Amino acid sequence: MNFFIAGTDTNVGKTYITSLLLRSLRDNGVNAIGYKPICCGERTDAEILSQASGGASMDEVNPLWLKTPVAPWVAAQLENRNINPQPLVQAWKSLTIRYPSVLVEGCGGWEVPITDSYSMADLAREMGLPVILVIANKLGAINHSVLTVQAIRASGLNLAGIILNHLVDELDTACITNKKIIPQLCQAPLLAEVINGQDWIDLDWPASSL
Repeated sequence: MNFFIAGTDTNVGKTYITSLLLRSLRDNGVNAIGYKPICCGERTDAEILSQASGGASMDEVNPLWLKTPVAPWVAAQLENRNINPQPLVQAWKSLTIRYPSVLVEGCGGWEVPITDSYSMADLAREMGLPVILVIANKLGAINHSVLTVQAIRASGLNLAGIILNHLVDELDTACITNKKIIPQLCQAPLLAEVINGQDWIDLDWPASSL
């Protein structure tokens, strides 16, 4: 049960959602681990995934840490570093041998550049995993969601489903209607709806359909 956790943008709650998925899997007896190939800025995301993975080492969870909070390609240029994506792919392959479930969390949005000719979408394509798309439920989410879903499918990858993450407690009209409209337009199942800081709502995980 391996998935690539993508987001419609940065700061949409990918790490939060991935950690909940990991804890749910481990609670159900699955030895699952989170894998965030690249962190930019603080390494908090890797720390959260490490804890949710039963204490896996930080370097195992996050092999590449760039200190500047920008896109990986930009951060690498600012820090005079070169990124070779292949060790990131190899590290993932190593995890799949040792763990029955690896949840890979992307960095930023779908087309974030890792190098000048290799994006997060290219990394996901090399792994060939079904994608779970995390969407920040707010005004504008429809456009972000449809464009990202189109890009995922254009990459030849399977969209396993979408998760709506509410970043605020009070839901406006857009948030309420997005729950119906986005799955319909994206032609994808709504796996869960999550209120910020709370547990799952209407979640069937691990879902037999996945």
